[in-house]
Amino acid sequence: MAGLLDVIDVSMRYKSVGKEIEVLRDISFSIDRPEVLSIVGPSGCGKSTLLRIMIGSLVPTKGQVLHHGQPVKGVDLGMSLVFQNFALFPWLSILDNVLIGLEHVQATKEQKVAKARRIIQEVGLEGFEEATPRELSGGMKQRVGLARALIRDPEILLMDEPFSSLDPLTAETLREDVLRVWADRSLAPNVVVIVTHNIEEAVYMSDRVLVLSARPGRIIRDCAVDLPRPRDRRSPEFYKKVDEITSLFT
Repeated sequence: MAGLLDVIDVSMRYKSVGKEIEVLRDISFSIDRPEVLSIVGPSGCGKSTLLRIMIGSLVPTKGQVLHHGQPVKGVDLGMSLVFQNFALFPWLSILDNVLIGLEHVQATKEQKVAKARRIIQEVGLEGFEEATPRELSGGMKQRVGLARALIRDPEILLMDEPFSSLDPLTAETLREDVLRVWADRSLAPNVVVIVTHNIEEAVYMSDRVLVLSARPGRIIRDCAVDLPRPRDRRSPEFYKKVDEITSLFT
């Protein structure tokens, strides 16, 4: 029986400066229930490439991705991707940046604007609809990116190191916001997949952590995180799980 998302024997090779580079090798895993999944691994092991293959913006050299049993061909509109570098249009207002997420959706302008304003409020940016990105802090820009991703009601939200460029306090607030949105079953998404270098972040947020090897990235461990929410970072169980995952890189 097909899962919600199945990644099957995915490998990826690039041609660069006259030679072929293998980035990913034989990646397989399934997601069959609402969960937060983190992907960790050394720099250059193909984590971001894997996200782009999952959403359909890259075609793997080998293997395939299935969404509800159907092959992902082209960008899957049931998924959204939040980038590390915000990827906002600096000349557009916050409202217009978020509305881009509905560019190809059949609805009236009034319906689109009403939905965009609701999502902007949901991510904590009410009152900044007419501001431009240069007027916002890094954390606020990432909230705009999150709002643009959420406005399409994605079943699966992919996040590529979304907190790495933020100061620690802002990053912590945004982590809690993402978990709050995910836990609210009246809102999309059902699944959040996060690429991160931060193992504590992965353990704090996730139900599962996929650990990739150095390039070519292969799954070396699929770690369940069976800790009650909200997570206590000071608990022995939390430290034990962080140490377990960290030890895989030594």
